[in-house]
Amino acid sequence: MFHFLRSNFRWIAGGFLLTYCSALGQTFFIAASVGEWRQTFGLSHGEFGRLYMFATLASAACLPFLGRIVDVVPERRCIALTMPVLAAAALLAAYAPNVAMLAVALFLLRLFGQGMMTHIALTATGRWFSLQRGRAVSLVVLGHQGSEATLPLVFASLALAYGYGAGWVAAAAALLCIGLPLALWAYKVPRTPRPQEADALARLPSTRQWTRAEVVRDPLFWILLTGVLAPPFIGTTVFYHQDYLGQAGGWPPRLFAMSLSVLAVTTVSCALLCGWMVDRYTARRVLPFFLLPLAGACFTFGLSGSPEWLFPAMILLGISYGFSTTLFGALWPEIYGAANLGAIRSVIVSAIVFATAAGPGLTGTLIDQGIPLSRQMTALGVYCFLVVGVMALVSRRLASRALVDAHPGL
Repeated sequence: MFHFLRSNFRWIAGGFLLTYCSALGQTFFIAASVGEWRQTFGLSHGEFGRLYMFATLASAACLPFLGRIVDVVPERRCIALTMPVLAAAALLAAYAPNVAMLAVALFLLRLFGQGMMTHIALTATGRWFSLQRGRAVSLVVLGHQGSEATLPLVFASLALAYGYGAGWVAAAAALLCIGLPLALWAYKVPRTPRPQEADALARLPSTRQWTRAEVVRDPLFWILLTGVLAPPFIGTTVFYHQDYLGQAGGWPPRLFAMSLSVLAVTTVSCALLCGWMVDRYTARRVLPFFLLPLAGACFTFGLSGSPEWLFPAMILLGISYGFSTTLFGALWPEIYGAANLGAIRSVIVSAIVFATAAGPGLTGTLIDQGIPLSRQMTALGVYCFLVVGVMALVSRRLASRALVDAHPGL
């Protein structure tokens, strides 16, 4: 691992930096300012929730069109466009004069933060690494956990001392003065396989290079999404309804915050483990297993709300999160090729963003209709368990198709 990291430092560091800076558009970072925005603009919980949902859905609708530029424009130029727009969105979030401008800020934060920053990082990593793609992706996605562990504390400290606007201004300044130069340096030179890698790649079976139009017509793609969208839908639901879960289970104050540390450690460990497994066994073979711990987490949340069950639930959620973040960075280039990876991933990222918007909205509506979240979590656990079987069948079908692509005469 250390030799691999030393040999590929600039590209791994660049990808890590992009996923780290994507925090400006992630729910956990934006949520720190929700109270101030609601007070400033006189919004209720429901009104801000709908505003946030519509901004997220609008960003999801734009991603398939914007995300394909990664296939035709060098990554360095994509970064030169994305980071300044994200910084401008952060400044607008700090000084939005009215609700309309706040909606624009949220839209840009979600599109260029959660969407494009992660999209560029994982597309470039998936394209540049073939033999050790799992290991590379597992290191790049750790930027998400790094930002979750550090940025909320920094933002809270600035907000307490100078107001929430200062936190957004500092984020924009750091992005332009530190993040942008480092990212441009890291992606200045595209990675090319070393001679020994090129020899090994030449001996591997060829992968068909799918276009986005072919992918969206592939039935297996849509079946795969039934599993891909489960972790973001369920994870966002748990985080969004943490107060509801705490009140229902009688959790002591700060217990959920403590459990997030357990979640982060588990996610990091399992992301690295999945990287090793993908390189050893291929992403297709790992595919059937990533939803099993998520099903266990859902059953744990659904069947018992007592405090002692929170940490086992978070461990199970972290296992699934860790496996899914690495797995789905490596799976798409493995089964659809890397030539049009930006356009293909833009559809997938759009669907994931949509799932993160739909989760809180749908489950909150069901709560209002008298269906407790515990019952919903149990139902989601059953869903995950059933989809495990579906993913096993898809894995076998993908393996057969890869064999036919590699040996057309069979």
